[in-house]
Amino acid sequence: MMRRAPPTMALPGPIPETRHDWHTIKTLLPYLWAWKGRVVFALACLLLAKLTNVGVPLVFKDIIDTFTQPGAGKLEQAVLVVPLGLLAAYGALRFSTVLFTELREIFFARVTQRAVRTITLQVFEHLHSLSLRFHLDRQTGGLTRDIERGTRSIGSLISYTLYSILPTLVEIALVLGILGFRYDKDFMLITLVTLVLYVTFTILVTNWRTVLRREVNELDSAANVRAVDSLINFETVKYFNNERWEHDRYDEQMQKWETAQIRSQISLSWLNLGQSLIIAAAVTLMMWRAAVEVVAGRMTVGDIVLVNAFLIQLYMPLNHLGVLYREIRQSLTDIERMFGLLSKNREIQDAPDARPLFPAGPDGNSSGPCEIEFEQVSFAYESNRQILFDVNFKVGAGRTVAVVGQSGSGKSTLARLLFRFYDTTSGSVKINGSDLRALQQSSVRAAIGIVPQDTVLFNDTIFYNIQYGRPTAPREEVIAAAQAAHIHDFIERLPDGYQTRVGERGLKLSGGEKQRVAIARALLKNPPILIFDEATSALDSKTEKAIQAELEQVAVGRTTLIIAHRLSTVMNADEILVLDAGRIVERGSHRDLLERNGMYAQMWALQQQQHLIEA
Repeated sequence: MMRRAPPTMALPGPIPETRHDWHTIKTLLPYLWAWKGRVVFALACLLLAKLTNVGVPLVFKDIIDTFTQPGAGKLEQAVLVVPLGLLAAYGALRFSTVLFTELREIFFARVTQRAVRTITLQVFEHLHSLSLRFHLDRQTGGLTRDIERGTRSIGSLISYTLYSILPTLVEIALVLGILGFRYDKDFMLITLVTLVLYVTFTILVTNWRTVLRREVNELDSAANVRAVDSLINFETVKYFNNERWEHDRYDEQMQKWETAQIRSQISLSWLNLGQSLIIAAAVTLMMWRAAVEVVAGRMTVGDIVLVNAFLIQLYMPLNHLGVLYREIRQSLTDIERMFGLLSKNREIQDAPDARPLFPAGPDGNSSGPCEIEFEQVSFAYESNRQILFDVNFKVGAGRTVAVVGQSGSGKSTLARLLFRFYDTTSGSVKINGSDLRALQQSSVRAAIGIVPQDTVLFNDTIFYNIQYGRPTAPREEVIAAAQAAHIHDFIERLPDGYQTRVGERGLKLSGGEKQRVAIARALLKNPPILIFDEATSALDSKTEKAIQAELEQVAVGRTTLIIAHRLSTVMNADEILVLDAGRIVERGSHRDLLERNGMYAQMWALQQQQHLIEA
């Protein structure tokens, strides 16, 4: 069967039309200036390193002149003529250059790494503070690659500027000053014109190459998104025998990356050729000019050695200027992209005067009974797709309310609104009479425990995933929660017991096992509000009945919202709401709803028939 060509995937983010390099640098500087003492010391070491480095050719010039003085034809005579202090100064200057360079790196290392750590933590914290809508719209592979490149680029930018560009600029200034002071102005002029030509050519070509490099990075991110997305959905790929399809989709993106990478590499070769031509012409002209001066007797052999040494010292780092400039520009682009994540607006954020759900008690903690109220709630994920319409209901403190209905009727949206993953389009959600928008999100979420329909586990041990409900809980309480969720015996039969790793997203466990881990996690949290979103949907009938009795016992004295398809799991709820197309069409107890012979009664009859067929 012929396969269709794989669809083209959009790049993970648009290429910015305008750059904000100075804004990016100004944003980065405060993180470095927090260590101002180390920064000042590092800059002082940088200056001293360059002064000593420039001093080496000057001393070497005096040594050469001493050896070439008339009457110093024999080595023994030359050794007697050369001052021992001059040799000692030469050795000291060479060592001092290395000494001050390493001191600079030693003292600045903490500044760089602390800046990277601080910024990375801020981005990580900010991403956790963004709304669920943002994370549903973004793809994890591209997002993590942006953070990875951004944090790596901070160290690269600091390294390139402080260790390469800035020292080179200092050295250029010193060399130009020495040439202008000691020799004919032609030497300084040739050097200056060469530098202007070199830098201008490098910047023009590198700016052109930056566009190519950006395209390479965008295609690299897109390829990474495809690879991560495919590997995360490994089972789905196997279910549908689509390994070749995934291979073709990934290869399509890699082909684009390959083409862009080749263009980028060829452009680098042209850049290197042009730079080498400018430097070769300048060196030839400078040496010819120095040779003329030596022949005329206005310069010594030591002077021509000095000029040559200066040229080598100066142009060797300039050979890498194109690479450095390109890398700095790319680092600024990557950092700008990461800082762009920090600028993402928090759709859901605490009001300036937000207060905690419970006032803190003497021990710093407090809780109590909770009453939940949905008052005239309407909600839409998108403006043209409304989910809820004027939903009104109340869950009294310590009572249990169940919400049933067909898939897509808006049941799970109620739980998301209660967690305040989204704000209502109109109306309000209240706890103990307070609008969620007037409460601190952390205090609201601390009061709610949930067993979700789609349980996602961390790629860690079973013990870690259960303890995640309350990370400070002792081992005894973790085991007690596992026993209450009827998963303890299963865990004990595993070779590694509670230290068994569950794999990516918990794929090593069955659906029922993951759901029981989620139940244990919610029980361990021990919150005043419980949400069971299809909490037993992946369990067999026998286990479901055992856990259902346990859940009902746990729900005693707690405010509980049950979202369910299986009506047998909500029979004992204090009130049952029937949701249809975002509206509550029926409400009452199980017996009342059956007597009305409405939608609930029809759903009950249909499920009873299915049970008879299965039996």
